[in-house]
Order: sequence, then structure tokens, then C-alpha cells
Amino acid sequence: MKIAVPVENGVLSAHFGHCEHFALITVNEAGVITEEESVDAPQHQPGLFPRWLSSLGADVIIAGGMGQMARQLFEQNNIEVVAGAPTQAPKTLVESFIKGTMGTNDAPCEGGHGHGGDCGGH
Repeated sequence: MKIAVPVENGVLSAHFGHCEHFALITVNEAGVITEEESVDAPQHQPGLFPRWLSSLGADVIIAGGMGQMARQLFEQNNIEVVAGAPTQAPKTLVESFIKGTMGTNDAPCEGGHGHGGDCGGH
């Protein structure tokens, strides 16, 4: 399984549409992290990240807030959405996700980013 985490300043980016890069962390069937890589995020465009992360083999995205349209786009690209994650380092988040101990506050994005609260396409 490959898990994507949007990163800014070394921790989960609160708004993944503006992240610096994505951590892509591969976990084997035994729940062991086998590979960690960092890829620069492409310039944000509505709907781009789900397709791009799918092309990189991502199965899961761990995010902070996420709007309904973005969720749908990730799901259409066969990427499971785990939203409302705390602001922590990517490896810490993935380890918590694997163990089932990651607390989330799965609230939709409330806006304030210049797109009317939809967060569509992030």
C-alpha cells in the first residue's frame, strides 16, 4: 500500500492544495514501512492531485481538511481519503494509521481560501 501525505515545513500541510511536496510512504502486507520518498507537488490546478497521485500509485491520502468535491475526485481515482489528521510528521501519521490509532477530526474544509468553501479539486 502506498500512502500519500501532503507536506509543508516537514509536517502535514493543513491545506494540501498549497503543499510544498508529498511524502509517499510504502507499507507492506505486514504493516512495515518499506520505502519513503518525497516528490515535489505540481502547481495546483483543480482536479490535478487525485489523478497525479493515482499515477504515482497512491492508495491512500492522509489529509487535514478536504472538501466534498476533492473527496469524490480521490475516490474516483481509487484513493482512500483519511481526512482530519493532526499536524504531525508524515511517518508518524502513517505509523498511527497502520496501527489504527490516528485520531481524526473529519470535518469538511470550511473555505477561506478564495474558492467559496468548496475546496473542489484539491
